Amino acid sequence: MALIKEKYQQSIWFHLLLMLLLAVVFYIIFFASLGRITGHGEQLKMPVLLDKPFGEAVKILEAQGFEIDFDSAYDIRKEPGMVLSQMPDTGAFVKKGRTVFIVINKSQAPLTPMPELMGVSYRSAEMVLRSNKLRLGDTIHRPDIADGAILEQLYNGRVVKAGDMIPQGSKITLVIGDGLGNVEFDVPDVVGLTYAEGAAIISALGLQFIDVWEGPITDSVSAYIYYQFPEAKNEYGGINRIKQGELIDIKIRQAPVTRQQPQQMPATGNKIPKKSVNNNDDGDW
Repeated sequence: MALIKEKYQQSIWFHLLLMLLLAVVFYIIFFASLGRITGHGEQLKMPVLLDKPFGEAVKILEAQGFEIDFDSAYDIRKEPGMVLSQMPDTGAFVKKGRTVFIVINKSQAPLTPMPELMGVSYRSAEMVLRSNKLRLGDTIHRPDIADGAILEQLYNGRVVKAGDMIPQGSKITLVIGDGLGNVEFDVPDVVGLTYAEGAAIISALGLQFIDVWEGPITDSVSAYIYYQFPEAKNEYGGINRIKQGELIDIKIRQAPVTRQQPQQMPATGNKIPKKSVNNNDDGDW
């Protein structure tokens, strides 16, 4: 009986020892093959993808066994379809087969509302444009009493109002007040001219005008100016003077203007009886 018990105990210790030995062997085998299973040590250096066309970037990543995910954004400084950013960054060491995230520049610029720039300074307008992802184009100086203020905002040569939707990155031309000129000149006489002729003359002299249209207008270009203020001449016949940037009020109607000839002043308002002439100095009639 004691012999059987002793053999049984030896068998238990033998099996425990055998299980321990097997565990150690499996542990060594597992960790020895872990690097091969997980690709440990097989790292690749991330290639340069920035500023490359999307198609070229995809070919580079696929050739090195990377997975690809992408999104799009817009940068006014980059060409459409170019890579704007990548994750992981260039030069990083990553495992083969990892997913690389890249951002592509959109081919069409998203729209943004035009900000209100009227009346603000040039420096402020430049900062507002930049914050709205717009660019400053040309600047045009126009004589105006509001020296340095924005008078008009133009997009593609046309006036654009605040709130109008335009593409991001668009160039905005600013018309800036240049102050009143110091040199006076004669007020132009535009009464009797067509609206197109009169407006061209006034603008060419660096003047501004306010136009008032009266009556039915069938053709605005050929409509005639029949009134202006200040007039070319004052009530005494003298020539009126004006400075650049000042205003002229004009009124327009369709019918041509017939200038009235200056009326001749009557000899007298009341007729005075003529006095008889007598060369006789003695006072006889």
